Amino acid sequence: MSIRVLVVDDQTLVRSGFRALLERGDGIEVTGEASNGAEALERMRDDPPDIVLMDIRMPVMDGLEATRRIAADPALAGVRVIVLTTFGLDDYVFDALHAGASGFLLKDVEPDELRGAVRVVARGDALLSPSITRRLIAAFVARPAHERHGPAELHELTAREHEVLILVATGLTNAEIAQRLVISPATAKSHVSRILMKLSARDRAQLVVLAYESGLVKAAARPE
Repeated sequence: MSIRVLVVDDQTLVRSGFRALLERGDGIEVTGEASNGAEALERMRDDPPDIVLMDIRMPVMDGLEATRRIAADPALAGVRVIVLTTFGLDDYVFDALHAGASGFLLKDVEPDELRGAVRVVARGDALLSPSITRRLIAAFVARPAHERHGPAELHELTAREHEVLILVATGLTNAEIAQRLVISPATAKSHVSRILMKLSARDRAQLVVLAYESGLVKAAARPE
């Protein structure tokens, strides 16, 4: 079954380029294009995709607002957003993750990386490399006006689940978490699933945001 993708960008050439790159990959189908967030939402109501490639800066409705609306709409619960950005640490990247995006890509991404990213997010993983995640953490905790807080449900996590949450937040995959904690990948996946359920999180990217906001990551030893 193909992964269904909607491409959202205000530049026609950018949309066409991403469509061409994606359609060269096996098991990926581009279901349509939209030039702004409002148009994307309208298209999704009739034909929800699996993945949305979402530009941030667009007229009418930008990608941040569109992502918030997707994340808040129960009818679009199965839709995952990958934000497109020009800079690796664009000021809007963290805001996009906070709004509900499952990850982000640079617009000059290599074709194989683009198709791989779509597959990663489609199977439920967040698209956050450890190096980018560490930089995001550093930028976030340096914000002077930011107050740390986390959901009350954090207290419901076991000690092991706290440990797994910290590793998820540093960008590790289930396999890498399993290796780090000397457990099986299936056990690591089970821990992540329980954490998602307890914290009512949409996906792994939301766990990263929650870990930033609670201060858990700052206290943790981050992988090299």
